[in-house]
Amino acid sequence: MVATIIDGKKIADSIEEEIIEETKELIEKHGVTPGLAVILVGSDPGSQIYVNIKRKACSRVTFHFEDYLLPDTVEEKDLINLIKRLNEDDKIHGILVQLPLPKHLDENNVISAISPEKDVDGLHPVSAGKLLLKQEGFVANTPAGILEMLRRSNIDVKGKDVVIVNRSKIVGRPLMVLLINNDATVTVCHTKTRDLKAHMRSADILVVAVGKPNFVTEDMVKEGAIVIDVGINRVEGKLCGDVDFEKVKEKASYITPVPGGVGPLTVVMLMKNVLHAARRSLKK
Repeated sequence: MVATIIDGKKIADSIEEEIIEETKELIEKHGVTPGLAVILVGSDPGSQIYVNIKRKACSRVTFHFEDYLLPDTVEEKDLINLIKRLNEDDKIHGILVQLPLPKHLDENNVISAISPEKDVDGLHPVSAGKLLLKQEGFVANTPAGILEMLRRSNIDVKGKDVVIVNRSKIVGRPLMVLLINNDATVTVCHTKTRDLKAHMRSADILVVAVGKPNFVTEDMVKEGAIVIDVGINRVEGKLCGDVDFEKVKEKASYITPVPGGVGPLTVVMLMKNVLHAARRSLKK
């Protein structure tokens, strides 16, 4: 068996085209251009790359984009005051604070300062609560992207045994709830999980985000499993995932590559959230 490679870039491009058309209609009918503000604290090169990716995505879908670059010495009250100003800015429909933050800033306080109506990253406690209660709201971009990728690849999660190797609030936890809401049976593994390999080998769908290059080998994967690689690692100047792609693809039924798998979906789902936020602002 050789796995079907899920082309995340192709799926993301298709969604992006839909966003462009819907944005055009929103501007023509209502005079509203979706707007995203991104706040970057410090000068981490990786974070700068991610902000630039979001800037380019906004340009492609004709969104208004603003970025705020703050020194890593910024005081928490000043950062929160900036967020409060953006909460009141009608041009801005989505606010994103690039994570991680410097250690002297309380991430929970900062995220909670964002208006739930502008929480396009899906990390506000209100967004998390709505997801848990299966109510309409913003969902974290990577989990939303994974589910959309599966749907558009005609993979139904209903009744499937899904194993997620990650318990972060950005990936593992919201993905767990999202999958349960779509009738999957979900196991979440982490660094304290006993016999991790046994759990992984039981998965119909295996989602991995551990930050270790080629961590998942073919002996950890069930024959015919669907493997979703969320990892992004740089080895000898090249990007690779957490899955030993060349070997695991010989055993899986579907697999995502790195790059070109989950990453493009994460960005385009952010754009989709900003568009939804702009639409909802019309109801006010």
